[in-house]
Amino acid sequence: MATRTEIIDFCDELLDVESFTDYGPNGLQVPGSAEVTKIATTVSAHLESIERAVEAGAQLLIAHHGLFWDFHPRALSEPMAARLRLALGADLSIAGYHLPLDAHPEIGNNAILLERLGFEPSDDAFGMAKGRAIGAVGRSAEGVERRTLMTRLAKTCGQEPLVQGSGPAQVHSIGVVTGAGASMLGEAVALGLDALLTGEPAEHAMADAREGGLHFIAAGHYATETFGVRRLGDLVAERFGVEHEAIDVPNPV
Repeated sequence: MATRTEIIDFCDELLDVESFTDYGPNGLQVPGSAEVTKIATTVSAHLESIERAVEAGAQLLIAHHGLFWDFHPRALSEPMAARLRLALGADLSIAGYHLPLDAHPEIGNNAILLERLGFEPSDDAFGMAKGRAIGAVGRSAEGVERRTLMTRLAKTCGQEPLVQGSGPAQVHSIGVVTGAGASMLGEAVALGLDALLTGEPAEHAMADAREGGLHFIAAGHYATETFGVRRLGDLVAERFGVEHEAIDVPNPV
């Protein structure tokens, strides 16, 4: 058993949340039980993931996409009220870690994808969001053949990626910004990268990638962001001796 405060303090410090400006709050968003014997992790804190966390007997749900965002109205909508009513009624705490969990150099979504695709992380600053670089650049001296790269990616993310552009047959460098990173195409071209990997496509990406001479790869917003939060959950379970259940609610986007 651990306390909620111990776990949240550990996550906050590990992910260095104080150094990030984000699109919503990072860290504890809904306080519930003070004691924790089981945590659940998920990509997005919505009604189904909250329901399943409660059913699993978790006292803390850690999500990559938390409940509250700057683009939401300040007054609670009916769906948001339903989420909060369920969590509060079950004494379930909810925490969210967004950009800090994308950017972390070891357990972040970007870093894990680079590792699984066979690229070594570089020191290039890439993927500017809210005033800081949150993406990652990977390089391979021998390169990864385009078809091999797409096969690895499909296996890793569980779905076939959308590929556009005119990159080289042998990929020696790749920028990764999971989720919605199509706006980073200009940065990728400026760095001379062979590929940009993100989650969501954008209408402008096809022409920009063709003219920029790189592969634009969209492998799914959800599918590219399952890794960091699960790794974080495993670390919490190991450090504090609590159970961890990863809740998968697939989203084709």
